[in-house]
Amino acid sequence: MRLQLADEDRQVALGECLGRALAGRGRVYLEGELGAGKTTLTRGILRAYGHQGAVKSPTYTLVEPYELAQVRVHHFDLYRLGDPEELEFIGGRDLLGEDALCVIEWPGRGEGWLPAPDLRVHLTLEGQGRLASLSAETDKGREVLERLAADVARIDGSIAGTDEDVSS
Repeated sequence: MRLQLADEDRQVALGECLGRALAGRGRVYLEGELGAGKTTLTRGILRAYGHQGAVKSPTYTLVEPYELAQVRVHHFDLYRLGDPEELEFIGGRDLLGEDALCVIEWPGRGEGWLPAPDLRVHLTLEGQGRLASLSAETDKGREVLERLAADVARIDGSIAGTDEDVSS
């Protein structure tokens, strides 16, 4: 699935749709260069579960936990990770459990240690906006993309330019 996101509001709207589609569970890898909007998308995901506060990238702490109603979200930023084994020292195995939603920025830094994602989102700068490319890597991920496509179609005024190939 590929989506053109004209501005930050549309990135947040996509995040909210994605949050609803994920239903509070799974692993999402967020990829893209610095400034591509990974944390902005995460803010939208968290809003889907009622979070209204600030969302900062946990660049130095590596993970920021959010306990929201009946959902646990762990927002990882592995940009400054020196070695994937550091994830073991911060309790990564417990944090990456099936009972939470894990949103992971810079997953390549944890390669070899991180479990496979359900969904991979790659953000690319395109003028003032972004191009979001989403691909499923598990059955759960494919189900999420199907729900996301339906939600995006429902609110097409907030997110424009969809290419709804959910088979990827």
